[in-house]
Amino acid sequence: MMTDRIHPDSELEAQTKPTIPLYPRNTSKSDRRDPLQHKYFNPPVPKRPFPVRHSYDPPKKKRRSCCCRFLCCTISILLILIIAISISIGTIYLVFRPKLPKYSVDRLGITQFNLTENNNLFVTFDVTVTARNPNKKIGIYYLNGSHISAWYKETELCQGSLPKFYQGHRNTTVLNLPLTGQTQDATGLVNTLQQQIEEAGNIPLDIKVNQSVRVKLGKLKIFRVKFHVRCRLVVNSLGADNDISISNSSFTGL
Repeated sequence: MMTDRIHPDSELEAQTKPTIPLYPRNTSKSDRRDPLQHKYFNPPVPKRPFPVRHSYDPPKKKRRSCCCRFLCCTISILLILIIAISISIGTIYLVFRPKLPKYSVDRLGITQFNLTENNNLFVTFDVTVTARNPNKKIGIYYLNGSHISAWYKETELCQGSLPKFYQGHRNTTVLNLPLTGQTQDATGLVNTLQQQIEEAGNIPLDIKVNQSVRVKLGKLKIFRVKFHVRCRLVVNSLGADNDISISNSSFTGL
């Protein structure tokens, strides 16, 4: 005999299965929300911090353009000034044709060359200098504060100054300049000079001139200029009341 299988009743099975309450206990109706949205079933997800990305601002092109414009303007102004100065100098040269003045020492007289008992050497030179201005349209003002001196090697023998005067166009001026000086403990210097004459037959001297002048272009007086002139002389002797002859002379400087 076939026995029939007995299936339990669905209602009875439902009653025997444990059930999970839809709402937690001890909750009021106002707290009863949708089970799917309740925090008991759907806990909040913690927020994750996102890394902060710092954006890099590229350098502004306006600043570069301003700097470039400033440099270009500065260079342009300098070029314009250089060109303007060059044109002015060229124009002055073409109009006035400037030439350097010329100088020469024509005569050197010695009125005093005495060594005292105290080994002090007193020297007085009378120097005749000729100054020539070869310019047609340029005059020269010789100002105060000049200095002229005579040297033997590293020893200054005597000194003086040039007078203040104006030298016109194509003018030649002859100046008679007295130079005086005193040298202490000059016994060794006098012996050296005597030995120089015995061995070489001459004595080299240097005439140094420091002079301030102001140049006149037409009717315009320009800025003050200071020049230095050095004249190398070779004389046959040094002695008071002697006929001193100049065997050689050369000028450098300006």
